[in-house]
Amino acid sequence: MFLTILKSKIHRVTVTEANLEYIGSITIDEALMESANIFAGERVQVVDNTNGARLETYVIPGKRGSGCICINGAAAHLVNVGDTVIIMAYAQMSPEEAKAFKPAIIFPENNRV
Repeated sequence: MFLTILKSKIHRVTVTEANLEYIGSITIDEALMESANIFAGERVQVVDNTNGARLETYVIPGKRGSGCICINGAAAHLVNVGDTVIIMAYAQMSPEEAKAFKPAIIFPENNRV
């Protein structure tokens, strides 16, 4: 049996851009991705603290140190510039692995590590 466990979390960042015309995904400052152990192309859940919307998408790296959090594609209908979001990624692991696992959780200030 495998469990789905929180692997990575970027807690309470501000959306800096919403691009409806992009083909999809979320663009995240590469420094934030690295600090939270999130990879390009990884599936993430985005929770909007401002309006309650929840969605899943994949990650595209943004310019390092820019603080960018850009919601792309159809998700731009759900999340607005200025909204506060939490971004989470999960991993599958055995119960034994889960007992010893420690997720990478970051608490950025002004969208910076």
